[in-house]
Amino acid sequence: MTSRQEFERANRRASGLRAAVPTAVAARYDRRLGRVVIRLSSGLDVAFSPRDAQGLANARPAELREIEISPSGFGIYFPRLDVDIYLPGLFQGFLGSRAWMAARLGAVGGKSRSAAKLSAARRNGKLGGRPKIVRDRARRQGKLSPQRREGS
Repeated sequence: MTSRQEFERANRRASGLRAAVPTAVAARYDRRLGRVVIRLSSGLDVAFSPRDAQGLANARPAELREIEISPSGFGIYFPRLDVDIYLPGLFQGFLGSRAWMAARLGAVGGKSRSAAKLSAARRNGKLGGRPKIVRDRARRQGKLSPQRREGS
């Protein structure tokens, strides 16, 4: 159960956030641009591509057409997809959970073609490529301790 003090603390935090961060006053999907457009209380419009937001990547335009604004103005909700986006996180560049963002960044990093990465790939190739993963059946079955190897 929430105490009165916790409730009052939460209200103070929300008031501070409301003073520091603009809230959503309108939201729509612009099919022509292929972007979700959010009108903020500051008068600024912010737009992002649905494919860049967790839960919206594979959404069809008809699913993006309906957008609700949370009572606080800090979130938008896509009822046809059951997806929420927290605007303060969006303003900080977070379009999904930490795990989702990390996976996206890792995928982008894996596609890079830097000189250092190409050089490392050439060195690894001269050594026979990536090391093979040795699957030790006895170790997986728990018969050997991790430090002991067969033939040691």
